[in-house]
Amino acid sequence: MPIIDNAVYVNGERTRNPDSLEETYEVLRARHGIAWIGMYRPTPTEVQSVATEFSLHHLAVEDTLNGHQRPKLERYGDTQFIVLRPARYLEASEEVEFGEVHMFVGPDFAITIRHAESPDLGRVRKRLEANPGLLALGTYAIMYAVLDQVVDEYAPVMSGLENDIDEIEDQLFNEDPNVSRRIYDLSREVIAFQRATQPLEGMLETLREYVGADNELMIELRRDLRDVQDHVIHIVERVDGFRVLLQNALMVHSTLVAQRQNDEVKSLTEASLRQADQAKRISSWAAILFAPTLVAGIYGMNFKVIPELHWTYGYPYALGLMVVLGVALYAAFKRRGWL
Repeated sequence: MPIIDNAVYVNGERTRNPDSLEETYEVLRARHGIAWIGMYRPTPTEVQSVATEFSLHHLAVEDTLNGHQRPKLERYGDTQFIVLRPARYLEASEEVEFGEVHMFVGPDFAITIRHAESPDLGRVRKRLEANPGLLALGTYAIMYAVLDQVVDEYAPVMSGLENDIDEIEDQLFNEDPNVSRRIYDLSREVIAFQRATQPLEGMLETLREYVGADNELMIELRRDLRDVQDHVIHIVERVDGFRVLLQNALMVHSTLVAQRQNDEVKSLTEASLRQADQAKRISSWAAILFAPTLVAGIYGMNFKVIPELHWTYGYPYALGLMVVLGVALYAAFKRRGWL
């Protein structure tokens, strides 16, 4: 149902619940109060109806129909057009879901157009209706109450993000292979949350200037807007801190990955050195054993003319040569550190 709630207020009191937008226009003109029309994903026909009745600027109407706007405040004559990005934290999926609320605030009307489940504007309306003195201040009171509700609903989001960052710190040192993906996803959510909250500080400062100080109640309303602005400043500072923490977490993760890679390279290098050392030892012993084999092979050839074959000391000479060559090679390899 596109029209969630539709009422005309006089001196802060709800006077009638019109059945249609056309009836709302008639009652508003007859009673000279203020109209608060709450819509949820309205059709272009319904948006065009209120745009025609209250002379809304075509650019603001176009933004409302297209959606997907960034938070902003624009003034068209005596009408304020406000875009807000409410958010809520989904515990099941550990994700932040962003919505979109458009507000048209004029001297005698407030139109709230919600494109998502959040925020709960029904709660805002009940709170204002329970405080006729505040609602009697006019449409700026409605604007303040909606802003206050959106900012209040950021608190659970902050707690959820903070808890996710704490979990990431545990994952980092437990060498969770999925931690880099989670850091990336959470960084995107924090950036989106920052884009939703950061413009509010300047918007609230501008709105405080628009609200007059004609009486004590209006001065109190400006103080209330200042209180919401203080909350926004606190949120923006915490979100900045979240970004720094995530950047540090990503750097720590890169350092840990590089350290593990260095440890692996070091282990491979040490293994290669051990293999090279073993290869040198094997090669050295093979060379030492090859020397007597060479001598034995020479004197084992079946030739008649080998001088040492008929020499009395030929056999001891051959054995001695084998030993000398072996000892000489052993000493040479030992000196080089191969043995």
